[in-house]
Amino acid sequence: MPLQRSDIPASVLSLLAEGAVIPAHPLALDAGRQFDRRRQRALTRYYVDAGAGGLAVGVHTTQFAIRERGLYETVLRAAIEDQRAWTERPMAMIAGLCGPTRQALAEARTAVSLGYHAGLLSLAAVASSSEDELIAHCEAVSREIPLVGFYLQTVVGGPVLSSDFWRRFALIPNVLAIKVAPFNRYRTVDVVRGVVEARAEDRVFLYTGNDDHIVLDLALPFSAMRDGAPVQVRFRGGLLGHWSVWTASAVAQLARIKEELARNGGVPGADLLALDSRVTDCNAAFFDVANNFHGCIAGCHEVLRRQGLLEGIWCLDPAEGLGKGQAGEIDRVYRLHGDLSDDGFVKANLQRWLA
Repeated sequence: MPLQRSDIPASVLSLLAEGAVIPAHPLALDAGRQFDRRRQRALTRYYVDAGAGGLAVGVHTTQFAIRERGLYETVLRAAIEDQRAWTERPMAMIAGLCGPTRQALAEARTAVSLGYHAGLLSLAAVASSSEDELIAHCEAVSREIPLVGFYLQTVVGGPVLSSDFWRRFALIPNVLAIKVAPFNRYRTVDVVRGVVEARAEDRVFLYTGNDDHIVLDLALPFSAMRDGAPVQVRFRGGLLGHWSVWTASAVAQLARIKEELARNGGVPGADLLALDSRVTDCNAAFFDVANNFHGCIAGCHEVLRRQGLLEGIWCLDPAEGLGKGQAGEIDRVYRLHGDLSDDGFVKANLQRWLA
C-alpha cells in the first residue's frame, strides 16, 4: 500500500518539524567486504543512544553499491529492526531512493513494506533529464512514499536545479522535506526561494546537508521575498553524512543552537557562529576535501574504526579508501578539535552496543 504524509505518526511529524539530527547510516563490512551484521547493529544502537531523531539508510554514506550486491533490502531491514528493538521513542526512518523511475519506485515500495516513513530521492541517475522530466519522476515516486528532496552537490553527480524546480517540487502534496546539500550558497538560496514561492515553508521542512556550513545553516535565518515582503525560513535540522560520526556531539550542538536562539530572540551569539568554522574544519578531514571528496565515506569509517565501532574502513568498492594525506588530516582534527568528539560516550557504551 502506498504511504501518504497523513499516514506518518504525529510524533514523527512533530519530531521532523521541531528539527532533528538524522545521521546517514554507514555500512559495516568485514575484512572480506561482506556485510557485518553485528557491527551494523552496533552502529544503529550508537545513533539511537546518541539521541539521533532519525536514520537515513540506503543513502550515499551507506554506499550506493549495496544495490548491485543485492543488499538494499537487507540493510534497510536491519536498521529498522535494530532501531525498533533498541528504543520505543519515535524516530524518523528515511530510506534512500535512487535510479531511474522504475528502480526508484521499486525501492520506495520496499521501504514502505519495511515501515520507513519517507524516501530521500537522489536525482543523480537522471541528472541529464529536463526539469519537467525530473518533476514527473518525483511525482511518480511520491505516489508511493512521502519524499525528502535532495539537492546533491554536482561534484558527486547532482544536477543544477533552478528555484522554479524547487517551487514545483514543494507543491507536490506528498513532499515532506528537502535535504539541501549543494555545498553552494547561491543554490541553497534557490531552494529557499522555491519553497517560499510555493507557500510551503510550514509544510516542507528544510534540512541541511551542507557539510561546509552546518552550524550556520542551523543558526541563521534565510529570507526570501513574497508579495513584496520578506519571508523568513529556518532549517529545522540536518540529514548528514558528517553526523554519522561524533553523533552525540552533533545532538548537543543542535540542542545548543535551539536553546540559544530561543533565549536570544532568534539571534545566535558570536561563539556559536564561530563554531561553524571548527565543524567545517573537521568535515574537511572526514570528507577528504583535499582530494575532491575521494575518501568521504572511508573518512567517516576511519573515525568509527578509531572509536571501535567498525573493525576496518572497508568499502564495497576496493578502490574506495582514504585519500592521500587524509589519515594525517584526521589526526590533526583530533588534536585541534578533540573536544568536539564523542569518544568518551562511545567508550562507555561500546561493549553494550556490540553485545
